[in-house]
Amino acid sequence: MLPLQLHPESHVPLYIQIRDQLRSLVFSGVLRPGDRIPASRDLARQLGVHRTTVANAYAELEAEGLIHGHVGRGTFITGAAARTPQPPAPATAAGSDGVRWESLFADERGEEALSRLLPQIPSGAISFVAAKPSAEHFPLDEMRACAQSVLRSDGQRILQLGSSDGYGPLRQALLEFLRSEGLAVREEQLLITDGGQQSLDLLCKAFLRPGDAVLMENPTYPGAIAIFASARVRTIAVPVSAVGGNDARPREPGLDLGALEAALVQNRAKLILLTPDFQNPTGLTMSIAARRRVLELAAQYQVPVVEDHIYARLRFTGTPLPSLKALDRVGTVIQLDSFSKVGFPGLRVGWCLAPERVIERLRLVKQITDLHTDQLAQAVLAEFTRRGGFARHLARMRRVYAARLAALEAAMERHMPEGVHWTRPQGGMCVWVTLPPGMDSSELLIHARERGVLFAPGRYFFFQSPQPNTLRLGFAAVEERKIARGVAVLGEVLRQQMRRQERSRRESGARVSLV
Repeated sequence: MLPLQLHPESHVPLYIQIRDQLRSLVFSGVLRPGDRIPASRDLARQLGVHRTTVANAYAELEAEGLIHGHVGRGTFITGAAARTPQPPAPATAAGSDGVRWESLFADERGEEALSRLLPQIPSGAISFVAAKPSAEHFPLDEMRACAQSVLRSDGQRILQLGSSDGYGPLRQALLEFLRSEGLAVREEQLLITDGGQQSLDLLCKAFLRPGDAVLMENPTYPGAIAIFASARVRTIAVPVSAVGGNDARPREPGLDLGALEAALVQNRAKLILLTPDFQNPTGLTMSIAARRRVLELAAQYQVPVVEDHIYARLRFTGTPLPSLKALDRVGTVIQLDSFSKVGFPGLRVGWCLAPERVIERLRLVKQITDLHTDQLAQAVLAEFTRRGGFARHLARMRRVYAARLAALEAAMERHMPEGVHWTRPQGGMCVWVTLPPGMDSSELLIHARERGVLFAPGRYFFFQSPQPNTLRLGFAAVEERKIARGVAVLGEVLRQQMRRQERSRRESGARVSLV
């Protein structure tokens, strides 16, 4: 019998508790390569949980390569598992398997949310997991022509070490583009980065020390959670409600401004991180009144606001709202942006807009991190923008994504059972779904995966008070016919789970009445 102990009162899902405890038993040497572990049905009976809870834990461990199931034989610890301590290897055996690397890693946290959100997609599966662009619409011929052009005209400089600030022609193209959108920015207020993730990392290094407080939306982008967790920053949740408040405390969906103000009163925050437009994962957009209130609070408590602006240009319907940066009159806002969502995530190019003193500090931190951003990618994007390709591509993708969002909403209306709620974004790349109380999206994923459909369970987006009955559907990279088929499967699987839950509830009630 495995020495596992579950804590149902914990906010950590039961299958995660099982997964982490089994992983610990492997790394500690209690379980060794070749050891057989109980079948999911037997372990579920031992722990008093549903079989799918154990099956979900086993599925994640098998994806990590720690266990492997053999039909008719059982499930075994694999040879890839960490081994028990061995005597130090001779000096001549450098690089041998004798080093227990896990014991040397500086960061002991084991929740790998980012890697879990980018799984290997089985052939033929319909995946709503990622919020990413549609690759089949990449303008490959135009990009190839731009690359050839810049290499002919400026190849020696492009392939040499460049400025930490960014490639000059791209900086000028971005400044003109931003000014055309009504954002008055000087060159000294712009820094080119290796994408939005690096921008967050630079801000973390420039502003934060272990123990400092950052206010963040909850749920939020897992990449931000990972960066601040690795820096041992204290993250404070500001709830984002996708379905409004309860009867005792009704409110509009979106950021809880009351909670934001309370957090500012109670904590000496260093930064506030927000995504006002088509927030990831909920797809919600902050009203103009809410934006102004955020800026008022930031000025009152002297806390900078970091605005994640990467989805804002993907608006399909409704009137565009001014960004926090555009509304900022006192220099409170640092805006992060990127080509990743509106263009090509494979070209790691983003930018940061901030007061000059902030940009200078970020530039120095960036020099330590990577010296400069890939100049070839910057040069190609500068030429693509100069030729008008970026504007054309953005307009084309808005039409494509609008059609896919409409297909998703139509399929949800047709196939989702009563009691399921979802957000109605006017743009972006994702829709947030709230299942009936008591449902667990991670359990649902096990059965949906068996039917060839994948999505992102909501737990990956929470850093406090997770809601197991939530999930995110990324629609931008999925063709309309696959959207319809995938949602139909999800609806059918969800109905089966709801019937099973209702049957279990009735049986439990019958047992109680007999007692």
